[in-house]
Amino acid sequence: MKLTKVAFFSLSAVLAQASFAEAPSHARPTPERLDLFADPTGFFDTLSVENGIDRRSAFFQSLGTNGRTCGTCHLPDQAFSLTAEGARETFLRTRGLDPLFAPVDGANCSNARRGDPTSHSLLINHGLFRIGIPMPANAQFTISVAQDPYGCAITRDPKTGQETISVYRRPIPTTNLAFLSDVMSDGRETLAPLGDKDTLLANLQTDLKQQASDATTGHAQALRPPTDKQLAAIVNFELGLYTAQALDFRAGRLTAEGALGGALALSNEQYYPGINDAKGLDPTGAPFDPASMTLFAAWLEPAPAATPEFLRRDAARSKIAAGEEIFNTANLVVGAGVAHCASCHDTPNIGNRSLSTFLDVGTSHSTLPGAETNPQILAALAELNLPNLPVYLISGCPSATDPTQTAAFYTTDPGRALITGKCSDLFKAKAPTLRSLAARAPYFHNGAASDLTQLVNFYNQRFQIGLTPEQKSDLVAFLSAL
Repeated sequence: MKLTKVAFFSLSAVLAQASFAEAPSHARPTPERLDLFADPTGFFDTLSVENGIDRRSAFFQSLGTNGRTCGTCHLPDQAFSLTAEGARETFLRTRGLDPLFAPVDGANCSNARRGDPTSHSLLINHGLFRIGIPMPANAQFTISVAQDPYGCAITRDPKTGQETISVYRRPIPTTNLAFLSDVMSDGRETLAPLGDKDTLLANLQTDLKQQASDATTGHAQALRPPTDKQLAAIVNFELGLYTAQALDFRAGRLTAEGALGGALALSNEQYYPGINDAKGLDPTGAPFDPASMTLFAAWLEPAPAATPEFLRRDAARSKIAAGEEIFNTANLVVGAGVAHCASCHDTPNIGNRSLSTFLDVGTSHSTLPGAETNPQILAALAELNLPNLPVYLISGCPSATDPTQTAAFYTTDPGRALITGKCSDLFKAKAPTLRSLAARAPYFHNGAASDLTQLVNFYNQRFQIGLTPEQKSDLVAFLSAL
């Protein structure tokens, strides 16, 4: 829900009185720069350093042939991503004729009938787009189809014989991009590396311009790439966006009493490539600190409250702070060792990896009978609302238990391996930024976690964390407040 300027001021007045009688922040930007939106747990805000979200900009212009804009799949009121609920609402409202459902990738297969919900089930139910990726030349493995529910898992160009693999993925938010270490979940648009602070901005602009160009000629089916001026406008707009949760229905303002929630505080977070790197590669020499989240440390010991209303508020704040402590201190069993949440989400108060790293957490493993042998992964996948995706058989890669032998691997998405052709990249994807999570369900690259409770249950099983029900609830409260 986008708030108008009038609604913004009236809501601010209501929150200042009804939301626990808190005074508004003196540092808050004017409504021309800060846009406020509703989500299931409260409100999130987006700060645009370009003086607001200008819907006349190139980001919101149709530059292709099917009516799509960047804003078709990256909506401001869905944290510049797309929720499955939002996709369903758009389908019902337009009877499936909105450009969002263009068969090029907004349907299970490109031969879908417009307006047929079964042909768009993955987008409607899980927020998934079909991404066709050519089989890499000189790949160390071969791919065949083990399960093909829609009949287009692998297609072949009749002229060149080139195979294209269909994978189904969530749209990555086009906000908070200033903190990126890779562009796209598999890094395929990271043409210029993002690991050096001296070249970060220039390389990030290069990468994002290429991504915007490819998205326009691909997703929007443009006959020619955007102009340099259009690409610069799109990228400048994206790099000026910061989005974070601003208010929680139970805890109130996430900037109150020393807390550091909201987009303004996010825009002031320190960042450079390698900051707090989990492998000890911080260029300043600083050691890795698993306590990477400090947004709500001030709420660990709230001041005594005098009324039931304030008691309820402070209890909600304590719950968020406790969840942050769990994020910072929980032990994850990884192989024979122990890791932490920040081992994969090391950037302080952001949550992505500060240097390029691709990980296999298990979400693209298959549950076909006999396909997965790791009981922890199977137990974790059982916690999710898995979409019905094609399953691929990967042949030619070395066995995990005996590298001298090859083994069969089953996956719904080969991940980074489809870009590099390397067996070592099978299943792997980047760790996403964690801010504004509450506004952009479902979660994981394949939309398999319908909500944050499923996400936490997955990780608890996958890495044998041993969380109690109360700890799970606290962790969900914290993640919802990001």
